[in-house]
Amino acid sequence: MTRDEIIVKVSEKLRLIRTEAGYTQDKMAEIIGVSKKTLVQIEKGRVLANWSTAVSICALFRETETVQFLFGNEPLEVLETVAREGIDFPKSKTLGGRIWWRALSKKNGFILQQNILSKHFRILDEKHYRIFSSFDEKLSKVRFKELTKNDK
Repeated sequence: MTRDEIIVKVSEKLRLIRTEAGYTQDKMAEIIGVSKKTLVQIEKGRVLANWSTAVSICALFRETETVQFLFGNEPLEVLETVAREGIDFPKSKTLGGRIWWRALSKKNGFILQQNILSKHFRILDEKHYRIFSSFDEKLSKVRFKELTKNDK
């Protein structure tokens, strides 16, 4: 997934996100920091949101069913992975990926998973902390191999 793909998905679903959250166009525009005119243009499909607006929408409305459906249960992880072109350092505690994740490999307490919606990869440690995240499958498998090469 790329920034452009995220922008298109969020732009196409903005009206649905706003409606699900129960906001008028005026209030939604105020919340995400755009003019009402810009919001209307995005909702009508005449223009796309910019990256900052898409990030704001995903962050502020991450609990809505629409955003969850677009990016799985961790939309901020998807955004962070795309923005930073991968994550390779200890990060936040996860729920272990019981719903939106498919386990690809398990070894020495580590789990390599792929999100079923966004298709990005992540590696969790034995306590379900995300320690790596990327859209690059090959890189994810290499990192998993590096992390699991020493027996515990």
